[in-house]
Amino acid sequence: MTLPPSISTPRLLRLFKLIFYPLDYLEDYYKKYGDIFSFGQSESPFVYISNPQGIQEILTKDKTDFRSAAGGSFLTTLLGENSLLFLQGKRHQRERKLLTPPFHGERLQSYTQLIYSITDEVSENLQINQAFNVRKIMQEITLKVILKAVFGITEGDRYQQLKDLLKAWLSFFDSPANATIIFFPFLQKDWGNWSPWGRFLRIKGKIDDLIYTEIKERRQQENYTGKDILTLLMLTKDEAGNPMSDQELHDELITLLIAGHETTASSLTWALYWIHYCPDVEEKLRLHFSILEKNTDLLNIVKLPYLDSVCSETLRIYPVIVTTFLRILETPLELMGYQFKPGTVFAPAIYLVHHREDIYPNSKEFRPERFLERQFSPYEYFPFGGGSRRCIGLELAKMEIKIVLFTLLSKYQLKLSSSRPLKPVRRGLTIAPPNSFKMIITQKLTPN
Repeated sequence: MTLPPSISTPRLLRLFKLIFYPLDYLEDYYKKYGDIFSFGQSESPFVYISNPQGIQEILTKDKTDFRSAAGGSFLTTLLGENSLLFLQGKRHQRERKLLTPPFHGERLQSYTQLIYSITDEVSENLQINQAFNVRKIMQEITLKVILKAVFGITEGDRYQQLKDLLKAWLSFFDSPANATIIFFPFLQKDWGNWSPWGRFLRIKGKIDDLIYTEIKERRQQENYTGKDILTLLMLTKDEAGNPMSDQELHDELITLLIAGHETTASSLTWALYWIHYCPDVEEKLRLHFSILEKNTDLLNIVKLPYLDSVCSETLRIYPVIVTTFLRILETPLELMGYQFKPGTVFAPAIYLVHHREDIYPNSKEFRPERFLERQFSPYEYFPFGGGSRRCIGLELAKMEIKIVLFTLLSKYQLKLSSSRPLKPVRRGLTIAPPNSFKMIITQKLTPN
């Protein structure tokens, strides 16, 4: 069996670099080995691939020749075994179909005013000429938006508790050092409240109690008239006429709550950085906003070509997830001149594809015009993954980024608190701007 070049670096050294220098990890191996490389045993290697044609073949055979490898002890503890991320086959197709409608069409459009209002409300507390933590504010906005979309609530004791607990829960992975707990299962031991994993589990328990209480009360009230995602899921039934169980509901809700705000907060933070790090980008964006009619529909703002290109370039240059969900091969496969046996794990490398110089010349340069000059295939540009595992919330995320940017730039003149380039760091399983990143509001603008 012919296999691609294999990495010989000792496992512990690889893990150290993967945790603390994840982008260098990928780029260094790409420079040394090229489009495809592997590590692990020859019978079931782990293969990184950054060739668009090879990735296309993998993703188009997604439903027939592969199964998802999104699971693992940490993620199943985090999200629950009934999360859409872990489901396979017909059950995955069914639940994906159930979860998709709230993120498309009229239901999606109904969130525009909500996003605008929440952004306006949260930013109102910011002070002129005082530095503020950008990620903290973006998290506040995106968490409020997703709580409203998922539960239909924006106030009350349970809402406040859930919001505070989710922020505390996710703060466990706000640095590369904290993220080591994900990669080393022996650290996932409950030694009481003083241990990191013990505190993590106790906060999770409180979040679980709040979600199950909400589900129980909804069932007792039989109040299924809301437009939130929980209401929609409680109305669904399988082929035998059975509704989703409480555990199934819980696992899907917690997945949406976490995935629906963490990644978007990171992307928004990057967008604000790049817009103000590149003065010409800010100038063009403000010019596009200035020619809009007063009180224009928010949907018209979402459709602005240059704003869309800024959003796309933000997601290209530092995608929040550097690879798609892993795929495990179930049938023999010949790919790019190599033969692979069942059990091989493939990791299509989003970050590496997004920085191929043959597709994106001067790839480290933030240049939104790329997306006005040509259209990229879903195997050349795929910040939300691809195939049957493509993120169902991508349209909501893009719409949210655009409306938040429009709201903030229309209200304020901002500047970076430091001229030093911002470098990405690991945040759990994602890549994000450092928590220390701050900006300053220099002026409050008068509406046109």
